[in-house]
Amino acid sequence: MSDHDELAERRRKNLKLIQFSKDDQAMIETERPQETFADVGGLEEVKKKIRMNFILPLKQPEVFKAYGKEAGGSLLLFGPPGCGKTFLARAVAGEIEANFVHIELQAILSMYVGQSEHNLHDIFEQARANKPCIIFIDELDAMGGSRHHMRQHHDRMLVNQLLLELDGLQAQNDQVFVIGATNTPWYLDSALRRPGRFNHMVFVPPPEEPERQTILQLKLAGKPADSLQLSKIAAETKFFSGADLEQVVKDAVESAMERTFETGEIQPITQDDLRKAAKSRKATTLEWFATARNYATFSDVNKDYQNILDYIKQHGIK
Repeated sequence: MSDHDELAERRRKNLKLIQFSKDDQAMIETERPQETFADVGGLEEVKKKIRMNFILPLKQPEVFKAYGKEAGGSLLLFGPPGCGKTFLARAVAGEIEANFVHIELQAILSMYVGQSEHNLHDIFEQARANKPCIIFIDELDAMGGSRHHMRQHHDRMLVNQLLLELDGLQAQNDQVFVIGATNTPWYLDSALRRPGRFNHMVFVPPPEEPERQTILQLKLAGKPADSLQLSKIAAETKFFSGADLEQVVKDAVESAMERTFETGEIQPITQDDLRKAAKSRKATTLEWFATARNYATFSDVNKDYQNILDYIKQHGIK
């Protein structure tokens, strides 16, 4: 048996239950997330849209069939980076009690011609063997970008393979669902937006003030701290993403640690630490909204991003 045949045989056996991780050496098992929508703070309109377009058709197909609507298609989460798209995808899997496979582009790419497409197919086959299963594709634009802008043939072939898997031409995708996440949906190949593919788009905005307070509480849990007024910090961090707030806490922790090393005693995180950390940073989502506004205003023929313009107007983003 040749080296190539041995590799193919090993992959055929192993990938029934496990997939390649990004270093192509370690393996990642499918998992059953415990998170549900009850664990997602706020985002009520987002959860409502997902329930109506994605979850209820699976749980009550007879109702939707009566209105001529069928369960199907995949879900595309888009919005500023660091706003919880991955956590939301896990919560969807928890809501429908499905297995969960989280893949990134690095887990698929290979230096060998045609191997990337095989890797992607193997992951879909793994999901089909572990139904019900959700495949979560992070940074979908990196894998499914517009083929018109791709110079490399193998990049276009990977998009073609993704379209093939979504259509389920080689195997049934019943109870296999795909959730994609992207910060730049306008870069996706137009074929990915056709019915039966990523035809449900959901905008995931930055956390609102009560959600920001909850995020701060979670990030500070277990750390030495004074009596903190997190509601004030939440009010001063408008448009901050979850990732931005995490960095604010990290900066405040560093300030407290510096005092600890100076005094030789554990120093608590203070309100002043958090306030200074918050003032030293700007919301990273604002840059995203500036770019998104341009696409929504000048390139959105189908009004797919009207909700972005509505959000900008409602919240007074300059």
